[in-house]
Amino acid sequence: MRCPSCASLDTQVKDSRPTEDSAAIRRRRLCLSCGFRFTTFERVQLRELVVIKRNGRRVPFDRDKLARSVEIALRKRNVDPERVEQTVSKIVRDLECFCKNAVTTETIGETVMAHLRELDDVAYVRFASVYRNFREAKDFERVLGELSGEEEATPAQGRK
Repeated sequence: MRCPSCASLDTQVKDSRPTEDSAAIRRRRLCLSCGFRFTTFERVQLRELVVIKRNGRRVPFDRDKLARSVEIALRKRNVDPERVEQTVSKIVRDLECFCKNAVTTETIGETVMAHLRELDDVAYVRFASVYRNFREAKDFERVLGELSGEEEATPAQGRK
């Protein structure tokens, strides 16, 4: 593993343990050249996914890009980082299980929105505004109406 500080390949694993949901192994590493400590994660990858862009171009799936998008939607929200990591892992698992070797950007976007809706309403609206390319306030009103309609239905279902 290359050191992110000095780019040396001479690193040593100091500690390994599974993540909370056991979907990955967390490794603490030490660079033997500069002494920098850093963390890496080892995950199971079921298959190599290829993303089909809207223009038809094919690019390799990038889990880190997905994680960055989710983190941007969750910026300044009080969501535990471990829950964020679990959500990203669930999204990737869903894509790997339900898609063949290729997945469209639309499928990725809809899957992310479904998981963000469960995790945090504000993050869901933020992501939807970029993904669906909102142009005016009515677009936000429509999505907020969907969310408030869902919230009103939930307590009524609980009463019997």
